[in-house]
Amino acid sequence: MTGLPRDEVDNRCGSDVAALPRRAASQRALADVLPRLASSVVLIAVALAATFYGGYWFGLAALVAAAGILFEWQNLVGGPNVGLRIGSGSIGLALAVYFSLDGNPHWALAALVAASFLLSLAAGPDRRLWAAAGPLYAGIMLVSIAVLRSSEPFGFEAIIWLFAVVWGNDTMAYFAGRLVGGPKLWPRLSPSKTWAGTVVGVLCGALAGLAAGMALGPAPGSPWHYLALGLACALAALAGDLLESSIKRRFAVKDSSGLIPGHGGVMDRLDGFIAASVLAAAVGVSRFGVASAAAGLFSW
Repeated sequence: MTGLPRDEVDNRCGSDVAALPRRAASQRALADVLPRLASSVVLIAVALAATFYGGYWFGLAALVAAAGILFEWQNLVGGPNVGLRIGSGSIGLALAVYFSLDGNPHWALAALVAASFLLSLAAGPDRRLWAAAGPLYAGIMLVSIAVLRSSEPFGFEAIIWLFAVVWGNDTMAYFAGRLVGGPKLWPRLSPSKTWAGTVVGVLCGALAGLAAGMALGPAPGSPWHYLALGLACALAALAGDLLESSIKRRFAVKDSSGLIPGHGGVMDRLDGFIAASVLAAAVGVSRFGVASAAAGLFSW
């Protein structure tokens, strides 16, 4: 019988055995990335379509996202009357988006405060503050993006610019963190977040703000404010991410839920967007008022 020399057979067998962990790791990485990618495509398509059509279509999409955040928040908090809290809080969110799209954010905020008060009563003495914070956390994003989208001119452009900054930050932070690795940013709070991913993500978010502002805005000769505002919103997105991580650590969970394959929950997907949208709306409103908040981002 003919065949390979024994030492060559041993070498090949050893190489195959050594390659098994690498293949298993590659398969696990692929299994992680594919659901994440598929979910991202669907979510991006829905977000862009809702933003394009605007009005109550945009409000409906934003309300669904905010209701998902409220659902996850109340389930994390636990305690009595969770279903009642989710239902009554969702009514407050619906009123908030209606008032915001109608140009009355002060009434929207009043609806959120009323909902928070009712949830605090329903949650019992041990969980009042945490339960009450849910509608405010979900609702502040709802009011911010509704005010930006409904303001004229540049409501559509403002939301697209915000998407560019946050998505640029999130996407590049994810891939840079996986490819580069290195020291962790804050292991106790966010075990998977690295310095490399954080720095690359923030810088890419700022550059995305510059590129989107130059493409969408009315002042292509003034790039510095787009870059500075993009950097500020990217840093706000990072702060929002860390805040949500601290909330999850408080309740000893890895993900806020399993609603979005590859991403975890709605809170996990929108934590940075919440903070960035609040900052963007605050800048716009402080400059040109509620009716022209979006113009406040682009006209400098």
